[in-house]
Amino acid sequence: MNSPTHRTDPATIEPGRPLWLCTIGDLILDVIVLPDAPLAPDADTPATIRFVAGGQAANVAAWAGALGARSRLICKRGNDVSSEMAAAELARYGVDICGPVVEGAGGVVVSIRDAQGQRTMASDRGVASLLDPSELDPAWVKSCDVLHVSGYCLLREPMASAALEAARLARRVTVDLASAHDIEIVGSQRFAARLKALSPDLVFATEAERAAVPDFDASWVIKLGARGARFPEGVYPAVSVLPVDTTGAGDALAAGYLVGGPELALEAAAGAVGLIGAMPGRA
Repeated sequence: MNSPTHRTDPATIEPGRPLWLCTIGDLILDVIVLPDAPLAPDADTPATIRFVAGGQAANVAAWAGALGARSRLICKRGNDVSSEMAAAELARYGVDICGPVVEGAGGVVVSIRDAQGQRTMASDRGVASLLDPSELDPAWVKSCDVLHVSGYCLLREPMASAALEAARLARRVTVDLASAHDIEIVGSQRFAARLKALSPDLVFATEAERAAVPDFDASWVIKLGARGARFPEGVYPAVSVLPVDTTGAGDALAAGYLVGGPELALEAAAGAVGLIGAMPGRA
């Protein structure tokens, strides 16, 4: 990996000063559906349903803030009710939300959990994926210690170019690959080319996502689900917890690792699994 020489390691942050993490990606409204029984056609199935802020980049920013960091999200959002709801909730976690607000619908994702705990998601990203490089203020990135890029940014233009421009301005860059299925749709070679241009110092991925870009060389954090995670420091087991909803567990893990290392990463992931939705501190 060819990392830019101007980037700094978190170890260079002054003792006692919290990490300042900037993320770039989506702010969406998550509709979480936890059915009490398998969904049946033409029938009404009782379920627990929650409306919560979400989006990979927003989740990481919220968890980083909850774990003691300063956090910022760069995103593009609409002016509809779903966008206003998501932004209001994220702001309660102390996240500084930067980026244009435009006429149009914000992103909404419906996440449905089955009896085995697997999730099926239906996504409408709205205007979130239309962030353009010209809409970035360099100060949003330059003032932060780390830029964390949602892998969803790299799936389509113009957001991919916006992420690459933000990375050019950053001291240190990390990325979460987001979705092996989406990488396959885009094409692994095209995605890997964008990933190489991003030149991240650290990459978060599941085993399937790692396999989707086999030739990309980087420092990796591999998320192993209930088995824990493989960090540059070694393999650590997961913290035992009764799972309620796995939405956002990987995002909590990423935030925890960036703020405090493997132990905090796995504690945060366990906390996320015990909550409904991807944001910290909800029940």
